[in-house]
Amino acid sequence: MVATSQPLAAQAGLQILKEGGNAIDAAIATAACLTVVEPTSNGIGSDAFALVWVKGELHGLNASGQAPLALTPEAMKEAGHETELPKYGLTPVTVPGAPGAWAELSKKFGKLPLTQVLAPAIDYAENGYVVSPTLAKYWKRGFETFSKVGKGEEFTSWFETFAPNGKVPKAGDIWSSKGHADTLRKIAKTNADSFYKGELADQIDAFSQKHGGYIRKSDLEAYAPEWVKPISVNYRGYDVWEIPPNGQGLIALHALNIIKGFEFKAKDEVDTYHKQIEAMKLAFTDGLKYITEEKSMSVSVDEILSEQYAASRRALIGEEALTPEAGEPQKGGTVYLAAADGDGNMVSFIQSNYMGFGSGIVVPNTGISLQNRGNNFSLDPKHDNYLVPGKKTYHTIIPGFLTKDGEAVGPFGVMGGFMQPQGHAQVIMNTVDFHLNPQACLDAPRWLWTKDKTVEVEPHFPVHIAQALQRKGHHIVRALDEGGFGRGQIIWRNNETGVLCGGTEPRTDGEVAAW
Repeated sequence: MVATSQPLAAQAGLQILKEGGNAIDAAIATAACLTVVEPTSNGIGSDAFALVWVKGELHGLNASGQAPLALTPEAMKEAGHETELPKYGLTPVTVPGAPGAWAELSKKFGKLPLTQVLAPAIDYAENGYVVSPTLAKYWKRGFETFSKVGKGEEFTSWFETFAPNGKVPKAGDIWSSKGHADTLRKIAKTNADSFYKGELADQIDAFSQKHGGYIRKSDLEAYAPEWVKPISVNYRGYDVWEIPPNGQGLIALHALNIIKGFEFKAKDEVDTYHKQIEAMKLAFTDGLKYITEEKSMSVSVDEILSEQYAASRRALIGEEALTPEAGEPQKGGTVYLAAADGDGNMVSFIQSNYMGFGSGIVVPNTGISLQNRGNNFSLDPKHDNYLVPGKKTYHTIIPGFLTKDGEAVGPFGVMGGFMQPQGHAQVIMNTVDFHLNPQACLDAPRWLWTKDKTVEVEPHFPVHIAQALQRKGHHIVRALDEGGFGRGQIIWRNNETGVLCGGTEPRTDGEVAAW
């Protein structure tokens, strides 16, 4: 089974399973395909993270990239960036980790050669595919953004690639990218060496230097994905797993640790939502203050996830809404996929540019759309996430995994910027507390805490509960655009029968492909 936000990508993963690949091969095929069939959320220049269940053990892969060595606080001040890095252009570009993730996963756990696994993605890039409705919506939004902010020559290639002849693809149009196909071939043939050490690295370097960017071939050469030990909390008998910082999965675990001290009578009661929201606000306050590359954190993961600290934070939750001290969460663009095979292997995989298309920078004739993760660095020397050359920034994208009594239940994820840990907590509660099946978990109305006492809710969120939350001091905003509430996928396994049960996001064009 493969579940993701684009049917063609899910079917690509399924095709690889039918050709004899395992869940890891399927996940790589799906991820590579998503750079083609959902370029509004990710690209070859993305970062990635994965949780991989193989032979009874969970492995974590951190494939986020570091800040270029030339990207210093001093350089930012000289460029006029006093308080934050810009959102777009070459300045916020950090080293892309996604190609390295594909190669590393293939080398460690894959059965098929990368040339075979990336073939479906290459085919769609070469020969084209039909643009789907949700994809067209975000494509148009990206075009409108870069039409306003992308005035420099360095943005020209983005328009040539994603808006050929000045026109953005609409639903039903066919789009292709020969450069994207050529780049995927080079990555496949060299196990990503071309991207980090060879011809593609030279092209990234030359383009960056030409337009005053900071990333260099030496930064790419110094990069390698990192295998990490996943972190977890036990939530009502289930172990919920996330990647350790620099990812924000710690926030989801921290919130669940606070929440598990309460008992809930029913899902759709004001007290349930009130306590969920308050716990998430407290967890986010800590996360935004402390999360960065783990070695740079001023407090440890164990300290944040301790029962004592959870109890102290839980004690702050009363009948009225709190105003925590925290930053303002932003909306992002990300793809998530879950894959499972008949041998018990399961993969939770996420990759992303940032803020949709990312930096707005495409390396000419390559289809490489570069991320803008550097925007998350702080320029405050006192902040844990202060910009340091070679450092990995606070990262929004997080894959999740659920186990019980040492057995895999399965992968889950909810993509979408700072919605992600909030979506993770809501999905886990829907599963464990309220016994909803995967599709019902994803269909359920979501809420999104944004700042202070402000909580956005979806159009179909129960009106009487929204009104009751308002009376408790929450500032409830009914959002008409569901795009900010994330897009999730789930695959659970029944370990007695081996049967898989999947759910896909109703807020996008997703599919659960099964065989």
